[in-house]
Amino acid sequence: MCDIVARTGRHQQRYEAGCRLVAGCIPFRYRNSDESGDADSEKIVEVLMINSSSGPGLLFPKGGWENDETVQEAAVREAIEEAGVRGELMDLVGYYQFKSKTHQDELNPEGICRAAMFALFVKEELESWPEQSTRNRTWLTVQEATGRCRHAWMSEALVEGFSKWHAEKMIGAG
Repeated sequence: MCDIVARTGRHQQRYEAGCRLVAGCIPFRYRNSDESGDADSEKIVEVLMINSSSGPGLLFPKGGWENDETVQEAAVREAIEEAGVRGELMDLVGYYQFKSKTHQDELNPEGICRAAMFALFVKEELESWPEQSTRNRTWLTVQEATGRCRHAWMSEALVEGFSKWHAEKMIGAG
């Protein structure tokens, strides 16, 4: 039984210049390239994706950024609600604009959304989480994930945002 409850409704949703503001993250971890667990083995980056509730393809956790939270708090909340993961929220990897048919309303008739996407280093996978009955988690290499993104903007966030950030910040720091 999950003790965490997902937020619902859009009454606290943030909008800016006719855009619905969204926060999300690209959860990631490292796996050894060989099974020996040798500390010198190459580390493979894996990202966590979840299934879409409205069709084929995979997604990164994301959702509405609300008035009573920072964009970082919203990204962390979405990771817990949709993917059941907690960790260290790292840097912003970019802003991505997209159209959403499900988010057209009187404040946003075109359904235009602007997502702030962060890198999230996963430290814990929860056994139960708010959307576990409708979401499955899948760990993939960046290359595998790129081909399975439901939306082109998420693939762009992974390749142009996360992968470049990771190469500069994480590998460069090592």
